[in-house]
Amino acid sequence: MPETKSTPHTHTNTSTKADTLPASAIASSNPQEIYDVVVVGAGPVGLATAIGLRKRGIENILVIDQTRAFRQIGQTVDLLPNGLQALKYLDPNAYEEVKKTGLGLLNPKQSNDQKTVEPTEDNQPPKTSPKWIYKNLKGQIISSTSLSFDDWLQDYGEGRVSISWYNLQTTLRQLLPEDRVKANHRCINVVNEPEKGCVRIDCVGNTQIETNPYAYWTDGQKHNDPQPQNSDIPPQELATKSIRAKLIVAADGINSTVRRLLYTDTQHHDFARPEYSGFAAILCREIAEVPKELWTKLKEYFFQDSPLVTITNDEVSGNSVCINNIRIILYYRPSGEVGYIIHLALPLDSLQGKSESSLIDLALHELEKAGFPDPLKPLVSLSPPAKMQQRPYYIHHASISDSLQVSNPTNLNIEANPGTIPPAWSVGRIVLVGDAAHGMPPFMAQGANQGLEDALVVTTLIAKIAEEKNWDNLQAIAKAFEKYEHLRRPLMAYVQEATLKRSPHSSDKQCQEFNQQLYRRNFDQIIEAL
Repeated sequence: MPETKSTPHTHTNTSTKADTLPASAIASSNPQEIYDVVVVGAGPVGLATAIGLRKRGIENILVIDQTRAFRQIGQTVDLLPNGLQALKYLDPNAYEEVKKTGLGLLNPKQSNDQKTVEPTEDNQPPKTSPKWIYKNLKGQIISSTSLSFDDWLQDYGEGRVSISWYNLQTTLRQLLPEDRVKANHRCINVVNEPEKGCVRIDCVGNTQIETNPYAYWTDGQKHNDPQPQNSDIPPQELATKSIRAKLIVAADGINSTVRRLLYTDTQHHDFARPEYSGFAAILCREIAEVPKELWTKLKEYFFQDSPLVTITNDEVSGNSVCINNIRIILYYRPSGEVGYIIHLALPLDSLQGKSESSLIDLALHELEKAGFPDPLKPLVSLSPPAKMQQRPYYIHHASISDSLQVSNPTNLNIEANPGTIPPAWSVGRIVLVGDAAHGMPPFMAQGANQGLEDALVVTTLIAKIAEEKNWDNLQAIAKAFEKYEHLRRPLMAYVQEATLKRSPHSSDKQCQEFNQQLYRRNFDQIIEAL
């Protein structure tokens, strides 16, 4: 695969089919205004970046997002010690608000239905110190991970917060002035304007288009989504708003439009879009009625006192782990329903087009092939077809060498590994952060957490650009973004390697080392290094 790292180039006179729009369609409410920073993407990472910039005195900013309206989408996000620490350094108030909003313990509703699950006292999740349990196919515990903030705080000096993606987005969005976060701004073009000392972004409002296939769950059917999230469909002849900024932070996710615009017509075109990781997921959102006999078996063998359990045929012997390519996560909702996610490795074409009943059949086939026992297969057989969804997982590789062994990310010199890394995460005045730079599957729960670390590093460096009045110094900007990448890329190569190998459990020595390296890092030293 391609290329060595190149010096960030300045050819950002990049265009898309937006260039075919008539000149009369280009409009700007205030063509003279140039923002200091425009953040593309109003997800948690983009919003945290904006919050961090304002905390550092940079208030002439704007956050834009292509969604037509902010709405409840996304799953639960686990904010782990490194992500929470980064958020605290970005803005202590944001940290406190997110902690306050974080999800509480699961509490199922009561029911008098004697034929199905009875969420009575003896099968409710525990009220203290809940754990995420990892079990083998016999129901024996391999390892467990506490879900308690205080337990993580004691072990790593910072806690853990589980929060829905939408609640996290909403909490952060409410910390910014309302007029600084704009929905319904889909980026279609990015053009360098050196004579004005800025970059121009052309945006249009979303139309009735299909959702992002790279970053969202789908039931396999194509629908006219009334609130679509993004699309590759060319815009119609709509009025286009132009926005100008001295710097652009692209936090627009795994299927980043900005990334695609930067790389499509260059030697790095192979990196314009995300690559299928080889892993996918099948989800049943909820099974409302589980026969009492089946529930008793599920509880006895798997749930016991935990609301969340992963069943796998990984076996730990000493420090060696045998990893299979399938595992099932069972969860018990506060409202009393049971749901599951199956993570598995399979070719992309074997998942494409699968929906509803065919997803159930595929799940049962894969569980049978891997030797998964009852009562898991009967549970999957009960899945309501309308509740089935699937999601392929994509990746932007931080390193493209499959054989690259990253044992000590803090000492890696990325310049010493030519040919093993994709192109730079920055081009001129534009820098990629979060999933737009290094999106990956969620197996180690590091996507949002690493994105928050990106936000901390980038906002610190941009604050220095502002302090030193280097907005027009392209050399200083390039040096700052190179520093960001030099610090962050080796760690991301390490995290991605662990993610793709799915290094499993806290009792395993390798995972303990992983946890220590991620969660015990000194953020004061990181900031001082900038």
